[in-house]
Amino acid sequence: MALWKETPAPTTAPSGNPAAASSTVTELHKGPAPSSAQDNDATRRLASAPKPAGGESVIGSELTIEGKIIGGGDVRIAGRFKGDVSVDGNFRIDSGARLEGQVKASVVIVGGELQGNIDAAKHVDVLSSGVIVGDVKAASITVAAGSRMRGHVEFGWDDKHNTSLKGATRQV
Repeated sequence: MALWKETPAPTTAPSGNPAAASSTVTELHKGPAPSSAQDNDATRRLASAPKPAGGESVIGSELTIEGKIIGGGDVRIAGRFKGDVSVDGNFRIDSGARLEGQVKASVVIVGGELQGNIDAAKHVDVLSSGVIVGDVKAASITVAAGSRMRGHVEFGWDDKHNTSLKGATRQV
């Protein structure tokens, strides 16, 4: 049984770049399970092959998933997800979506609800509809009016700043 949301095939944009087209297909399962060991090895090699840049994995608004996301591309959650997320690319929680778990990504955009920590992000954007209950550690952060957060925030620090303050006392 195949589960996917079909959208029209990507068309070439006027610039001639197919990556500029906005339609994508997200597949959860593709066809029946492989029947032989050779098919299984080929499936594993294909799954571990590098993905083209510009791809985005989406958890749809009607889905609730529990598990762990680890990968090298961009991820967007429009539904509900319970578990940790660790991606090399960008991570987005859409308005109305909910994530319970830890997040590690280059750029994190929170438009929905996050119950967990964000760690080691280059940039975090908290949109006006965003809610974070947890700690945030990032190089920079943008917080929109109307957003809500409960937790500890560290931004603008790198390793050289942290080491110079260790063991030092400060007068306030």
